[in-house]
Amino acid sequence: MKNYYVLILAFWISLTSCRSVNIIDKPVIMTPERDQLTLEYLETRYGLIQEKPTINPKMVVVHWTAIPTLEKTLKAFDPVQLPNWRPEIASAGALNVGAQFVVDQDGIIYRLLPETYMARHVIGLNHCAIGIENVGGLKEKPLTEKQLKSNIKLIKYLKKKYPAIEYVIGHLEYQNFEDHELWLEKDDGYRTKKTDPGIDFLNNIRQKTSKYNWKPVPQKIIK
Repeated sequence: MKNYYVLILAFWISLTSCRSVNIIDKPVIMTPERDQLTLEYLETRYGLIQEKPTINPKMVVVHWTAIPTLEKTLKAFDPVQLPNWRPEIASAGALNVGAQFVVDQDGIIYRLLPETYMARHVIGLNHCAIGIENVGGLKEKPLTEKQLKSNIKLIKYLKKKYPAIEYVIGHLEYQNFEDHELWLEKDDGYRTKKTDPGIDFLNNIRQKTSKYNWKPVPQKIIK
């Protein structure tokens, strides 16, 4: 009987720990076309031929949207195909950009895609990366303390759920992985310059989640 109550207690602890972060599901348009374009992206960019457009998470990549509101952010990410106002990345595929999560300025977390469904948010690493987009990042709309706290909670939740996650990086650091085993981008000319989510925001996240002993970001090799 004692063992029974121990099991019940363990179950309750695990259940409540999973509820430590509040996530609102707000899915983008999910169609067979999205599946197909995602599979095509995995194959053409990374040489990965898969039956399902899924990933095995090894890292979390933190972003800012440079878009001032949640509504405009969702409007940008919702379409399946890349809009014509992103010509600088159009040659890399028709799949629209997006992320698994968006955190609004008030700290509310929204899940746009299943956590292990590939999103196009970071060159070279989408096949293994969960993306967190933060609304804002503009001079007149900087990221907030509430967003910082929610990012920390969300990353802790993801690490607990996906123990294979070893890196937490900012979008500004993605090119440091060019010679890393996780880097699969085939086109040496396909790069964009990024500054998100800001080094202070990123360092605060790492400091507050340091107990997970994240692997260090590779040093950039100057060629």
